[in-house]
Amino acid sequence: MVCLGNICRSPLAEGILQKKAAAAGLQWEIDSAGTNGFHDGESPHKLSQKVATANGIDISEQISRQITQEDFLRYDRLYAMSDDVLDDMKRIGGRHFKASQCTLFLNELHQEKNKNVPDPWYGKEDGFIQVFQLIDRTCDALINNYLQKTNYTEKL
Repeated sequence: MVCLGNICRSPLAEGILQKKAAAAGLQWEIDSAGTNGFHDGESPHKLSQKVATANGIDISEQISRQITQEDFLRYDRLYAMSDDVLDDMKRIGGRHFKASQCTLFLNELHQEKNKNVPDPWYGKEDGFIQVFQLIDRTCDALINNYLQKTNYTEKL
């Protein structure tokens, strides 16, 4: 899960997907990062933490980091929260970037629509709530899409 600063959207996506994947019996390694590194070493935004906690998810132990070329080798899928982030991922990944491995996160919910998860950074708490709800629905779609492709019989 990749966003710009790794303090708002991608930490929420990491926390939500970890909880949902575990509930579905999937043993996935899920992580998040940012493309700009401006917040390296910081905890998630206080409103991301508040909204996550209100929904039974603790993201307070996450630490912001910048995506590296090694991430493109380590992870099967990399999800960008927005098209500008995907552009940055292409630049950072260099020869390790593969379009088949990296896509916009919301394409799991809205196939091939190339929509962005809004960045709640400059807004108020209601924006963080809306982003949480959108990411939550997309995580459900991501897991269901995976289960359908791999012929799992259990569904969320």
